[in-house]
Amino acid sequence: MDVDGVLTDGSICVADDGSESKRFSVLDGLGLVRLHKLGIVTAWISGRPSDATLSRATELAVAHVILGRSDKREALMELADKLGFSSLEICYMGDDDIDTPAIEWAGIGATVPDALPSAFDAADYVARRKGGSGAVRDVCDRIIAARKTATSR
Repeated sequence: MDVDGVLTDGSICVADDGSESKRFSVLDGLGLVRLHKLGIVTAWISGRPSDATLSRATELAVAHVILGRSDKREALMELADKLGFSSLEICYMGDDDIDTPAIEWAGIGATVPDALPSAFDAADYVARRKGGSGAVRDVCDRIIAARKTATSR
């Protein structure tokens, strides 16, 4: 998934010394932890480098963090190839124009309600909550529910 606008509300706070901070939702964090417990691989792909993003990813044990990549589709395809996944086994969540090709490539593309039109139009699913306010948790819960349904058959 993308970070800014999906895991956060898209705001970046920059202090006088140049350091930055971001606001992440605890709801989203718990959703990601639950995916990890089920053995579901998660990855973050961001167009910009960020110590705040790395810090949160480390806290949540996100194993794959790709920063500073504006071609998100290419980054996602490279990671999928490295991990042995096909596009049909991928759910990608993004909110901006640079996310749209990755949303389209993934087997399931997801976005947030306030996404830019190209991401919104490309998505198979629109979260009920905004980015940084539980949107990722919404998608995590749906993935978990789908897995339970599939395994109970």
